[in-house]
Amino acid sequence: MKYSPTFLFWLCTLFAIHAQQSSVLGTVLDSRGKKPLKGVLITIEGTTNTVQTDSAGWFRLHSSASGTQILHLELADYVIQRIPVVVEGDSLNLNSIFLERDFRSEQADNLITLTDSELLDDELSSISTGLLQATRDVFLSRSAFDFGQAFFRVRGYDSQYGQVSINGVPMNAFQDGRPQWNHWGGLNDVTRNQHFTQGLQPSEYNFGGILGSTNIDTRPSGLRPGTRLSSSFSNRTYAGRLMATYTAKANTNRLFYSISASRRWAKQGYIDGTLYDAYSIFGALEYRLNAQNSFNFTGIWASNRRGRSSALTEEVFRLVGKRYNPYWGEQNGKIRNSRERKIEQPLWMLNHFYTSKKFGLNTAIVYQFGVNKRSRLAYFSAPNPDPTYYRYLPSFYVNSPIGANFTSARTAEQGFLSQPQLHWGRVYSANEERAAYLLQDDVIDTKKIVLNTIGNMKISPTLKLDVGATYQQFKAENYASIVDLLGAHAHMDIDAFSNTRNDINGDLEKKEGDRFGYDYGTAALKFEAFAQLRYSKKRWDFFLATQYTKSTYQRNGRFQNQRFPSNSLGKSEKLRFTDVDFKGGMGYRLNGRHSLLWNAARVSKAPVLQNSFINPRENNQVVPQLRSERITTLDIGYYLRLPKLTGRLTGFYSRFQDVTDVNFFFVDAGLGSDFVQEVITDMDKLHKGIEVGLEYQVSSMVKLSAVAAMARYSFASEPLVSINFDTAGAEENHINQEGVVDLGRARIKDYKLAQGPQQAYSFGVHYRDPNYWWVSATTNYLTDNYANISTIIRTSSFYLNPDTGNPFPDATEENVAKLLRQEPLDSFYLLNLVGGKSWLRKGKYISIFASINNLFDATFRTGGYEQSRNGNFGQLYRDSLSGTPSFAPKYWYGYGRTFFLNLAYSF
Repeated sequence: MKYSPTFLFWLCTLFAIHAQQSSVLGTVLDSRGKKPLKGVLITIEGTTNTVQTDSAGWFRLHSSASGTQILHLELADYVIQRIPVVVEGDSLNLNSIFLERDFRSEQADNLITLTDSELLDDELSSISTGLLQATRDVFLSRSAFDFGQAFFRVRGYDSQYGQVSINGVPMNAFQDGRPQWNHWGGLNDVTRNQHFTQGLQPSEYNFGGILGSTNIDTRPSGLRPGTRLSSSFSNRTYAGRLMATYTAKANTNRLFYSISASRRWAKQGYIDGTLYDAYSIFGALEYRLNAQNSFNFTGIWASNRRGRSSALTEEVFRLVGKRYNPYWGEQNGKIRNSRERKIEQPLWMLNHFYTSKKFGLNTAIVYQFGVNKRSRLAYFSAPNPDPTYYRYLPSFYVNSPIGANFTSARTAEQGFLSQPQLHWGRVYSANEERAAYLLQDDVIDTKKIVLNTIGNMKISPTLKLDVGATYQQFKAENYASIVDLLGAHAHMDIDAFSNTRNDINGDLEKKEGDRFGYDYGTAALKFEAFAQLRYSKKRWDFFLATQYTKSTYQRNGRFQNQRFPSNSLGKSEKLRFTDVDFKGGMGYRLNGRHSLLWNAARVSKAPVLQNSFINPRENNQVVPQLRSERITTLDIGYYLRLPKLTGRLTGFYSRFQDVTDVNFFFVDAGLGSDFVQEVITDMDKLHKGIEVGLEYQVSSMVKLSAVAAMARYSFASEPLVSINFDTAGAEENHINQEGVVDLGRARIKDYKLAQGPQQAYSFGVHYRDPNYWWVSATTNYLTDNYANISTIIRTSSFYLNPDTGNPFPDATEENVAKLLRQEPLDSFYLLNLVGGKSWLRKGKYISIFASINNLFDATFRTGGYEQSRNGNFGQLYRDSLSGTPSFAPKYWYGYGRTFFLNLAYSF
């Protein structure tokens, strides 16, 4: 038989390639139980070669690399192993490799107490600590576990720019776009199996957000079989927690199931009066029909009720300290908080998984429903019950327009200190037949259906295709409900400021349980589809992804409001948004130890539901010229992987354009005084900076780490500002009869954004003892943090005297600039300690984890905002003369010295 020269050439080439192929093999075992570990991901660093261990813990990894390489072994809840190996010849047998359990995973429980504190307020819920708990990146881990207590935001991004999913199904809310961690709070044991994708890097589950994406896999087959009991104690958000989890061993290798339940409680947390009462239940059942097909049902019910707290002015802080909370008072010897938040939104999910060597398909249907309630103490033609109301504080008398009255100021101070809390007795005494005070719930009752499918195809050894589509249908009822009439017989549903009815067609007299004030529905539809190509070969990685999104919003008023009789009842116009996104990236490995990564994206994001309607509680009015937000972002990273030193250096740049924001407040502006809705459009923001994270393995027991974030987040445009208000009531009390004023541009360009500390530095030492105990210490320095600025006082109306309509003579550019100068919050140091110990007794694990945050009890402000009440130069100037303004900025204060202790028993 004759062979052509071409055939002989390719045959010789194949033999040569085969001859260059080497392999590394071995068996991975648990270091203590000596049991084989299945699913360990093994990689030769700097290559695309990966393999997973089988049920016997055995693996064989083929590689064309030669010389000294780093073998990387990774498995959830185990310490990462990096083993230097010399790859020469046909194969290298490492025999048994032992992985040690990483009981630092208990630190995720510690993080949950920080994530829970995000429930305190919408602004605080914007941080991204929960998104980062699955990462092994030293910079992101430090950002979550150490910087997170100071409400540090990675790259200054709001959490709505991170995508969170469960079994591939998106979990971000329509209302504000943010992940809702409280929907599965307290279920740490069964939500540990997470896959985190950093920043713009490609995810096999979705297009992802610019902050990254996390997918939580609830399949019982991926959870550790057995029983785990744990108990926690803390002085942060909750005082105690009990949790029990059981995951069954698969007898037939077909049926798997897992159940988990937890209880968390506190009479009050670190902040005074913040009760905590939470229950969580989880169940998952997985059935493998055959080797390719499986079904998984997941049910989650989590109820979270907690007391809220308030931001404080510097004056109040000096009088009563950082743990003070004006929302609570004693009633019959018990703490009663007037502002509670209760979230109870269970979800049911059914997934079908198809898996073959070259194709995987994940299809799901989800139904979620439930309520989000916020209580508050409402008052009608009665004194404000808030003990920190400006008229009750010393500064009111010091800043009086007729001259300072220090005698009255001292009397006010003594009165406040003697009774700093809400006085429930006076509230009940003031109520007679009609309610002057009542306790109400602001309710959002939601129903959501999601259909989702994800396909992952291996086209060739070097090329992969990911596709997916999601359809979401969301409906919500939004209304106020009377919880407690506080001794009164009934409430008259009339607006106290304008003496107009909130519902022309409804009953005027309202009882407990009735809806009053406002009642409207919102509906939203969203369809998303994405496609992504990933290519990896030798030293190069490439990816390109695109996403198409179509969103629709609509309001449906159920009350005909007398202040807006023609624009409150019935359906609004439909708001439609169509967005197309692109992102791509490339990576180049100089060798196994040095690599470069580039990513870029152009994203169009529809405004969230809460920023689409100007005043949805009262009318159908839509934000004018509403359009999608545009984001342009890129990052460049250098990655180092030496045998003892690992780390990365990343630079990033992001520009946000056409951002929309809607705010509500009372203002004494240059044009007049009223309760207004402030609409901000055409707003740009700029985020840029550098991230550094390094780890150095001094020995097998000691590891050092260093982290730095150096960034600048600022406004990058002068946005358009308008105010809206109702025109009911006496004509002389209105700013104008149109109900809207265009204030023009706000001069806020280059002001710093209130996105947490813009610089953060940390140094850490970690010691792991061969006798299975460990301890870590980190010292952290955070600086360049700012309070949120008031936009309205930086418009041209600020210069006008409301009495004359002319500019204030003293409102020169110099005086205004001095008055509106943005000052950073104080810099601060935090020292954190964590440690743990584990024991193995007759196949049963016992572990203890403890942490102390802010060891030296430093006092620091995590954020805040300027009040907009003083909306003209003359009023703000007079209020600032004493140095203790009545309408000074309000701040949130970080926790002082706190602890967390967790005991766990696994068998």
